[in-house]
Amino acid sequence: MHVKLTNGQPDQFPYTVGQFRRDNPQTSFPKQIPDTILRRYGVYEVTELEKPIYDPLVQTLVAGTPAREVIRMKTEEDCTDPDTGEVDTDQVGQPLYGSEWEVEHTVQNMEQATAENNVRSKRDGLLSETDWMALSDVTMSDSITAYRQALRDIPSQSGFPFSVTWPSNPLSSNWP
Repeated sequence: MHVKLTNGQPDQFPYTVGQFRRDNPQTSFPKQIPDTILRRYGVYEVTELEKPIYDPLVQTLVAGTPAREVIRMKTEEDCTDPDTGEVDTDQVGQPLYGSEWEVEHTVQNMEQATAENNVRSKRDGLLSETDWMALSDVTMSDSITAYRQALRDIPSQSGFPFSVTWPSNPLSSNWP
């Protein structure tokens, strides 16, 4: 994953090597374009930081805007003019950036109706897995009856659809 910079600021993200080739049709590049060549054109590789934990049933991950990595905060020594010994106090404590680019992801809830549909679909699928136990020639155990009722009650949970407590299937531990 790459970012294309314009005037030192992210302009296009995500940006692919294919897009880079299309943006430079009159230039011949090797099959594997080295990072040094990409950097000359303002294209930098982006490292994805660890993604947060999320529930793909009701949430999505959204990539932020790439930013240069912060190595550390500037010290007084970093901000001292070597000729005059004068300290630029406005710069002390400001970030000292590296040459790498990073991107963070945030978690965003889906629209209410979409999230409700997704949770109901999962619930319906779990119910259908035990439908065969509701046939007239099978005696349904109390634990399965309670499990199926808990599944049907999911839409009435207080956090529905974004905070659902799923019941555990009593068959999953006993099933061969």
